[in-house]
Amino acid sequence: MRFYTRTHRHYCGIDLHARAMYLCILNRDGEILLHQNMKTTPEAFLSAVAPYRDDLVVAVECIFTWYWLADLCADEGIDFVLGHALYMKAIHGGKAKNDKIDAHKIAVLLRGGMLPQAYVYPKRMRATRDLLRRRNHLMRKRADLLAHIQNTASQYNLPPLGTRVDRQGERATIPAHFPDPVVRRSIELDLSLIGHYDGLLKTLEQELALMAKGHDAFSYHLLRSVPGVGRILSLVLLYEIEDVNRFPRVNEFLSYARLIKAQKSSAGKIHGHSGGKIGNPHLKWAFSEAAVLFLRQNPDGQQFVERLAKKHGKGKALSILSARLGRAVYVMLKRRQPFDPERFLAQT
Repeated sequence: MRFYTRTHRHYCGIDLHARAMYLCILNRDGEILLHQNMKTTPEAFLSAVAPYRDDLVVAVECIFTWYWLADLCADEGIDFVLGHALYMKAIHGGKAKNDKIDAHKIAVLLRGGMLPQAYVYPKRMRATRDLLRRRNHLMRKRADLLAHIQNTASQYNLPPLGTRVDRQGERATIPAHFPDPVVRRSIELDLSLIGHYDGLLKTLEQELALMAKGHDAFSYHLLRSVPGVGRILSLVLLYEIEDVNRFPRVNEFLSYARLIKAQKSSAGKIHGHSGGKIGNPHLKWAFSEAAVLFLRQNPDGQQFVERLAKKHGKGKALSILSARLGRAVYVMLKRRQPFDPERFLAQT
């Protein structure tokens, strides 16, 4: 957890919503200079903070509406801080809670150096990252349709389809596999949607690869040197990490990617782990997929995991491999060097 500890003359806490926002501005002595509800527009914000622009810092909680405010502050030369929603327990722990109280608490946390920070993703790559996340969402919808076809065959106790549903050239005979005309219509609908998704996703993936080459072609190709990391996983890693230098230590990166657990201890005794949901779920997914794909047609990697499985079990062995891949990616991006399989598989 990182706190914002810089001192300023004015501190602005905002409880931000889609159509309205509550502003609270404090001076360095903690006195309230402004406490006002207003419309969520750039004009209203700039007008409200105009008398306090001298050494002003603005903070909001990390919810989906922060993009425009971060960009506005950057354009206006105003310091901007993004509060980590899951760490800001002081906002949610009071007996009474409303927009006015929340805005004041954000400002107080900011002034006291106790506001836990989230990363303000730069504007240059942010929209592409969100487009990539949308692509992954659509791919999961496509996977649901593929699973529905398989499950429908099992539901009616029909024999195996005998074809690969995910391959476009093998789908023509699938509807005839279902004798009931109504069930067949349902399958035809699934296949039609899958075909539509295939066209959209193919074009989108090509566009995303071109965007990645424009943003950071070297890192994009560097990530593809990892066995099992293809075009999509390299895109996810590139855009979710953005700048590896924002992680001073490798353990901070692994924690952010949910590859290691935070330990709870007191008086020298360990009481389990916590914070499993704090971190980047997209990186967690990418490294989990990479660990499975790393083992395909990789005898050395399979032997490595087998040795781990004898000691820790299969599930734990894959988790260790995911974390090891995360550590390797961190070092690769830091040193700007390709993947080294011999060093990766060396016993430690």
